[in-house]
Amino acid sequence: MDTNLNGKVAVVAGGTRGASRAIAVELGRAGATVYVTGRSSGTHRSEVDRPETIEDTVRLITEAGGTGIALRVDHLEPDQVRGLAARIDAEHGGLDILVDGIWGGDHLMEWAKPVWEHSLDASLRMIRLGIDAHIITSHVLLPLVIRKPGGLLIDLTDGTAEYNAKFREGSCLAYYLAKVNGNLLAMAQGHETKEYGTTAVAVTPGWLRSEAMLTHYGVTEQNWRDAAAKEPHFVISESPVFVGRGVAALAADPDRARYTGQTLSSFQLAQTYDIDDTDGSRPDAWRYIAEVEAAGKPADATGYR
Repeated sequence: MDTNLNGKVAVVAGGTRGASRAIAVELGRAGATVYVTGRSSGTHRSEVDRPETIEDTVRLITEAGGTGIALRVDHLEPDQVRGLAARIDAEHGGLDILVDGIWGGDHLMEWAKPVWEHSLDASLRMIRLGIDAHIITSHVLLPLVIRKPGGLLIDLTDGTAEYNAKFREGSCLAYYLAKVNGNLLAMAQGHETKEYGTTAVAVTPGWLRSEAMLTHYGVTEQNWRDAAAKEPHFVISESPVFVGRGVAALAADPDRARYTGQTLSSFQLAQTYDIDDTDGSRPDAWRYIAEVEAAGKPADATGYR
């Protein structure tokens, strides 16, 4: 599919790392002007305390031949988001693509702890990051998106609606609520924006080889398969570029409104738009998780990549 976003203006909120970073890069590669926002900049680290910055993301966009603008914005602070909206309005008069990838709460999660044992402060912070920040961002920036027909809103999540209903065991209550929120936002905002010709969807990558995940397993993108010695099911993992390419193709699809209100996986996008991961594979992580990992079968990605 021809992915041409020349003349389009995008915001990738939380575009510092992971799927959001890759999406920002691929939107820029396709020709969009991309505003990359987040809390980790060259002068300030967020509570996540990782080295990736919004400026690094813009550098990658530039290397891909695109145009990126890094703006430090805490999306839990409405006035900061209003400042972002005012700048975009003044410079472009509207917004074509809004990708809400705000999170930064993995370090707060205590695996498999029930709500009464889990840190209450950490639980409430995850809710703030995964729900409140998304609502604030939509409240302030959606008026720029609905200004002209054909806008696109994407809320990043973790898991398809079906997966979240069946397999969210072993995490914690606040994480589950924060992530299932993406599925519900797609349905609700799809309804609210339909009359304006806006497409609102949730998008989930599979088992993502994010910067943090690679660090966790002590590998790089070049030798990631070595991590399978520690976690055999890591064989189904995917690079962030996989979902980035899918979102760029979705943004360029003139018929994307058929998906409004739905949750789309990176694999679904790949199948629809004939996209492969960087190694030429096409991982179907959520089917693998249901049919292999959750079923207690030995790791085997045959037929899922």
